[in-house]
Amino acid sequence: MQEFRYRQVRTVESAVRANGTYLAGGTTLVDLMKLNVLQPATVVDVNPLPLAQVEALPGGGLQIGAMVRNSDLANHPTVKQEYPVLSEALLSGASPQLRNMATTGGNLLQKTRCSYYRDTNYACNKREQGSGCSAMDGYNRMHAVLGGSADCVATHPSDMAVAMMALEATVHTEGPNGVRAIALRDFYVLPGTSPSIETVLQPGELITHVTLPAPPHGTRSHYLKLRDRAQYEFALASAAVVVQMHGKHLARVRIALGGVGTRPWRSPEAERALEGREATAGNFQKAAAAAMAGAKPLKYNAFKIELAKMALVRALETVTQMEHAG
Repeated sequence: MQEFRYRQVRTVESAVRANGTYLAGGTTLVDLMKLNVLQPATVVDVNPLPLAQVEALPGGGLQIGAMVRNSDLANHPTVKQEYPVLSEALLSGASPQLRNMATTGGNLLQKTRCSYYRDTNYACNKREQGSGCSAMDGYNRMHAVLGGSADCVATHPSDMAVAMMALEATVHTEGPNGVRAIALRDFYVLPGTSPSIETVLQPGELITHVTLPAPPHGTRSHYLKLRDRAQYEFALASAAVVVQMHGKHLARVRIALGGVGTRPWRSPEAERALEGREATAGNFQKAAAAAMAGAKPLKYNAFKIELAKMALVRALETVTQMEHAG
């Protein structure tokens, strides 16, 4: 670990002025600093900021402070009742100890778990632009089949962000140029030729909170995560599904996938394949095929395409059965 300056701040304004790398739960940043993958000159501790509340919005919906811990958010009564997909996604991630530390803002900004990114002995364009991507010809079983480029195929690791993508979350920030509200679907950037640029955040910009719209009446949601082991493992493929039904027909559908994309992967193609149609196995399979139609497998991860399809079909089956049971 390299030397760095440490500052603790108590207001959002002073955090923005500090011109450093923000430290919240530290479950990603500290690890990567120890590995010398990240070497910030200044670390700005934002834990004292008053951003740890979950509050109902006057017009409906929910406001989640950036410092809300994952365990608190997962177990919040409103989240469990109205946004179960989010609670399920959070509880499927990491371990209880890490969930007690990890924050909402930090979770959205998680760095990839790509082993080549985390090992400075290997070339990685995300870590050092122009050095190459070792995953291309390496062991790429965990890597992306959607959204990759010749320069990077690292997957985004967050479960929470996948659920929030399906819930059409908005990220609220404050930075040197003022405040912004950014739809989560526009927040993440595909790697292209600049894999180190992962979001639209500007230097010094701080996530202050996230808002979720009120779910339409009768909405049901579910998160399904497929992985090598049941605990403390990242997704090989996951599916977040939010549906509203009229009888046996799907009136409104929102779908996002995890474990298969370079960002939390919203699938409007799958949504269009389902909206207005009957909730049948055949239609679910068509939607899954549409979601993965653009997939580009590597040497060791072609299995992810079928796995993601199965995850989506099973999640749709589960959530529509929940609706019928209700």
